[in-house]
Amino acid sequence: MFVERDFRAKAFMGRFTMDTLHGHTEAVRSVFVLVSAKLIFTGGYDYVVRMWDLEEGFSIGASRSLGCTIRAISADSDLLVAGGTDAFIQCWKAVEGNPHLFDLTSSNSNSNFEFRLWGHEGPITCLGLDSMRIYSGSWDMTVRVWDRSSMECVTKLRHRDWVWALCPRGNTVAVTAGKNLYIWEISTGEPLGLVLNPHKGNAYALARSHTGDLVFSGGEDGTIHMYDLNTRSDLVISSMWAPHTGAVNSLSFEYPWLVSCSIDGRIALIDVRNLVVSRKNNSESRARTVASGAGDIEPPQRMLHGFGCNLFSVDVGWDRIVCAGEEGVVRVWNFSQAIEMERRARALRSVRLENRMRRKKVQMEMMNGGTGGGPHCAAVLKKNALNGERNGVWHSKRGVGGKLKA
Repeated sequence: MFVERDFRAKAFMGRFTMDTLHGHTEAVRSVFVLVSAKLIFTGGYDYVVRMWDLEEGFSIGASRSLGCTIRAISADSDLLVAGGTDAFIQCWKAVEGNPHLFDLTSSNSNSNFEFRLWGHEGPITCLGLDSMRIYSGSWDMTVRVWDRSSMECVTKLRHRDWVWALCPRGNTVAVTAGKNLYIWEISTGEPLGLVLNPHKGNAYALARSHTGDLVFSGGEDGTIHMYDLNTRSDLVISSMWAPHTGAVNSLSFEYPWLVSCSIDGRIALIDVRNLVVSRKNNSESRARTVASGAGDIEPPQRMLHGFGCNLFSVDVGWDRIVCAGEEGVVRVWNFSQAIEMERRARALRSVRLENRMRRKKVQMEMMNGGTGGGPHCAAVLKKNALNGERNGVWHSKRGVGGKLKA
């Protein structure tokens, strides 16, 4: 499985096709890709959550108006949650037998499958799920942890500024609030790590590896930082990128690719494989603190651009990248054919090279008196090459031109 994923990861450096999904009437603030069900969920300023087919790109359905801007969406195969500026979490449970899992189009909400969670006192900005809990962050400066069986809030994590992003993994949840980055122990509600002012300005975006040992933050200054939770209790930067000229609004990670979007209208693709390998092989280098010098900044592997400005949200799933923003459309970059296209291109180059080498070999054999030619053939070839004799094997340009005029 890992070898296949590593092989397919090369697709993001290949060719792609792009679909543009229309349906929202205003800016889109949040996108979420549920790869296991091949679904995309989006929400924004038009107060509606929309569901799309990931592979075909068509609209499956849309919710009724929820009455406020949808700033955050998360989902798994059992639950879909959306957070609004009116401080509630809209929840849909999966419907057994429904090929698209969730029924968003029902005009009358069924409390068994659709309900709301209340508790926050400000707009909800970020959401996360694991098998046991729902995580929600808000401008009320708290992260609430909800038990999925009882749908009750069981933990409240307090911060000193607005919560921008969160990402749970295992027994910890990473949070950006204001300008700071926090790592919390979920069971005890105690902070395990804190990074003060990692960026020049607010830290808007957050992502983590599936194992949780890598944490990525994106900031108002356009930079992206990578932290290693296995290094020390006090987190330090292990790598840094500066691919954007504006604030980084969203991050998504699917090994080995970290994908970011920004208000500058560009998407950055960053391959962390080499950094992870060097981190494992050299414990000293991975514990260093990266300074702000240009020599310490890693380059991105690819940039996608030309899509207007103010990209708000991005998500990556297997061989697709989904992004949306101020223009109100959802764009899907499809890299599924990139590997096959590259294979065909390499095969064609190989055939051409083989034919070129075969022709060169024949020429060398004939020029050197190879099999079937002997010294006489070599002498004839030499003579023809010099005077352009038309009954020879090779013709000079003058000989060919004379034949055409005749």
